[in-house]
Amino acid sequence: MNITKLPNKDGFFASYGGQYVDEDLKKEFNKIADEFNKLKADKNFTDELNYLLKYYVGRPSPIYFAKNLSKKYGAEIYLKREDLNHTGAHKINHSLGEALLAKKLGKKKIIAETGAGQHGVATATAAALMGLECDIYMGEIDVIKEKPNVDKMGILGANIISVQSGQKTLKEAVDEAFIAYKKEYKTALYAIGSVVGPHPFPMIVEYFQSVIGKEAKEQFLELTNTMPDYVVACVGGGSNSIGIFSGFIDDINTKLIGVEPLGKGEKLGQNAASLTYGKDGIIHGFKCKLLQDEKGNIQDAYSIASGLDYPGVGPKHCYLKEIKRAQYETINDKKALEAFFELSKTEGIIPALESSHAVAYAIELAKQNKNKKILVNLSGRGDKDIEFVLNHKISQ
Repeated sequence: MNITKLPNKDGFFASYGGQYVDEDLKKEFNKIADEFNKLKADKNFTDELNYLLKYYVGRPSPIYFAKNLSKKYGAEIYLKREDLNHTGAHKINHSLGEALLAKKLGKKKIIAETGAGQHGVATATAAALMGLECDIYMGEIDVIKEKPNVDKMGILGANIISVQSGQKTLKEAVDEAFIAYKKEYKTALYAIGSVVGPHPFPMIVEYFQSVIGKEAKEQFLELTNTMPDYVVACVGGGSNSIGIFSGFIDDINTKLIGVEPLGKGEKLGQNAASLTYGKDGIIHGFKCKLLQDEKGNIQDAYSIASGLDYPGVGPKHCYLKEIKRAQYETINDKKALEAFFELSKTEGIIPALESSHAVAYAIELAKQNKNKKILVNLSGRGDKDIEFVLNHKISQ
C-alpha cells in the first residue's frame, strides 16, 4: 500500500483511523474534509499560511549539530529546533493552520484541548491573531503543573476550562472538549492538538506539521551531503513525529524511531506507551492502538510529560508500526529527566519534558552506534517544565 495515498476517502490507514461518530458529526467532518482539500489547492490559502509560517512563526527552524553531545557519546547528533518557533514548540504549525481553516469555513470559535499547554498556548495565539473566540480544556492536574502556559493562555484571551473528571489530565480534557464541540460544531471548529481523532483531523494536522519534515530533509542534506541514519522523535498522540517522519518516509535507509513514555514502568496505569502495550480499540471517534485493561476498558495513561500522557495514538503511527516502516521504543521518567539536564548542561538548550524522551533515546542510540548520524526532533522548549522539574528532582 502506498503510504503517500493514505488515508483513504473514509479516513483509514489500513484498519486504523476512520470516523466512529454519530451521523450529524460525520456529515460535518466530511464537509470539513472536502473544504480542506479544496483549500490545499488554493494558492491564496497556501500563500497566506506560508507567509505566517515565515514571518510570524519564524520558519524555517534550523537544524543544529550538537557538537558537545556528539563528542561525548560518539555519534553525530543533530537537533531540529522546533523549540525556537514562536510559542516554543511545533504546535504553532498546525494551530495557525487550523485557525486559518476555521476562518475560511466561517467559524467564530476554536475549541481545543491541551496537556502540557503548548497546544493551548499555540491555539490561543492563533485565535488572537485571527480574531476568533477560544475555549481550551485542560485537566486540573495539568493546570497546576503547567501554570506558566495557563497564564499565557489567559493573557492571550482564551477561556480555560479546568477539567475535574477522571484522572484530570489529557484524556479527560479531550473528552470534555469533544462534548463541547458536539454542541457547537455549526459555529466552532475543534482544533485538535495531534494526529488523532476522527477523520479528517489526523490528515489535517499531518498536513500542517509536514513542514518540519520538508525543511529537515533539505537542511540535513545541505548540512551533511547525506541523509540521517536515524530520525528520532517523541510520540504521545504523535504530531511532531509524524511531521518529521513525513520528510524521510521514502528514504528506506533512514530508520524512523518513535519514542513513547514508559513512565514509571510496564504495568497498566504506569505508562502511556500505546504502541508498545496497547491493543486495537476505539477512542474519541477513531481506531488505534489503545491502552486497555483485560476487560477492554480504556486504561489511565501516565507520563511525567503532560503532553504525552494519552492512552491512544495517531492511526498513521499504528500503520507505520504494522508495516515496519517505523519502530517504536520506550524511555522512562528517570531517563527523560536525566536527558533534560544533560542537554541543558551540555549544549545550553533546555528541552521540554516531551522532547527529553527523544533526546534520551538518541543518547542511548549514540552509545551503540558510533559515527552514525542521528536527527532528533526537539519538539519544544522546557520553560513550562522548569518549576515542576526542580521540585520533582528535589523530591526524589
